[in-house]
Amino acid sequence: MKLIHYIGARYCLVALLVVLVSSNSSCINDDGIVPPAEQEEDNVVQVNPEDRLPQVSINTNGALIVDEPKINAQMTINTPNGVDFEGKIGIEIRGKSSQMFPKKSFGFETRDADDEDLDLSLLGLPEESDWIFYAPYSDKSLIRNKLIYDLSNEIGRYASRSQFVEVTINDFYQGVYVFMEKLKRDSERIDVNKLNEDEISGEDLTGGYILKIDKADGPSFGTDYTDFNSFPSSYTPNNSNAGQSVRFLYEHPKEEDITVEQKAYISGYMQQFEDALASDDFADPLVGYAAFIDADSFIDFFLLNELANNVDGYRLSTFLQKDKNGKLQMGPIWDFNLAFGNADYCSGGETNVWAYKFNERCPGDFWQIPFWWDRLLQDPAFVNQLKERWNTLRSGPFSQTSIHAKIDADIAMLTKAGAIGNNFNTWRILGTYIWPNNFVGSSHDEEVDYLKGWINDRLTWLDGTIEAL
Repeated sequence: MKLIHYIGARYCLVALLVVLVSSNSSCINDDGIVPPAEQEEDNVVQVNPEDRLPQVSINTNGALIVDEPKINAQMTINTPNGVDFEGKIGIEIRGKSSQMFPKKSFGFETRDADDEDLDLSLLGLPEESDWIFYAPYSDKSLIRNKLIYDLSNEIGRYASRSQFVEVTINDFYQGVYVFMEKLKRDSERIDVNKLNEDEISGEDLTGGYILKIDKADGPSFGTDYTDFNSFPSSYTPNNSNAGQSVRFLYEHPKEEDITVEQKAYISGYMQQFEDALASDDFADPLVGYAAFIDADSFIDFFLLNELANNVDGYRLSTFLQKDKNGKLQMGPIWDFNLAFGNADYCSGGETNVWAYKFNERCPGDFWQIPFWWDRLLQDPAFVNQLKERWNTLRSGPFSQTSIHAKIDADIAMLTKAGAIGNNFNTWRILGTYIWPNNFVGSSHDEEVDYLKGWINDRLTWLDGTIEAL
């Protein structure tokens, strides 16, 4: 069992070294919850009940929340229209590097009286049992993940549906959270065929699969790759200089469920794709990469990551899927809290660099980007298709007006609900560097203005640079 706030001293040392928190840093309660700063009564934001965000109250009955397994708890979700949910859940800490922050993200599942998974609709979203409370902390705008997920859904690429809530755990108010769908195989989420263990030949064997390029679970800071949980690419990442390799993690079927035959099929398919892409005939529509991938999905994935200059893009939190009798698709997108200028390393804060060129800037980083994107952009047909898609999106969802309208709508809702004031009265981090901030604003308004200005500069740069490809 990996206890969250432990390895106590190690996380406290990390927090000190990177100046994670200000004076609100505190010891851990017996139940594993970091008590935020006490809100002064004069600073509590008063709002009309009908304007409040959904209020989530979780009671662990004094039990410690850990990073797996999920523990039993009770949860109530109240909305201005009444009680949306009241019942049993299993809850755990989620995330990897974000676990160093005192404001934790949580994964949870709704459960029945026998503690079995129970599919339910929460806050109007399609029925499922697995959900996430994401905790924006280093993202002091509070909205980066929700913004990009909304954009992805608007352009026709499923991303986790999400909405803002406020969370209280064991009577400690924890601030603004983003309630969202956990990415998993489901007809309303990643809609690929459910591949059963007896489907090991013929057409049945061709899908569906979900893979991830990401950190591995385990105690060694995400580097615990084995033949049991993943398989490697045969191709060294471009510009890498420390013997790095790209690994594909099994997401569906899970590592403990996938059969030998299924492993052989999907690893063989990825090998065929990469071989075709690396070959002299890579641009041939019949024998090149196009025989193996859905280029439209690759283009949309590319444009979403480049729009945000996602410093983790392509190399972490990267999902791939292959349905039965289908080609390999990229997505859904995931985890953009360090995007839109919110990272001060490897040019993550710049507006005038390609995200897919990460390896050139940081060739020694452990997690590198596959060679795919450099190679795809050597195909004139792919480039022309990408340009057409960019120009179409720029006249609609990717226009400055449209993106600013989304930001303004979210900020207006959070402001009207008093949630911004409540969050930062609790986590007093405005004006403080939180790893890996590229910009530190003295107010939430400054954080939002920075985000808008950064997006404007990014759009201008991408317009000229994509046209010049």
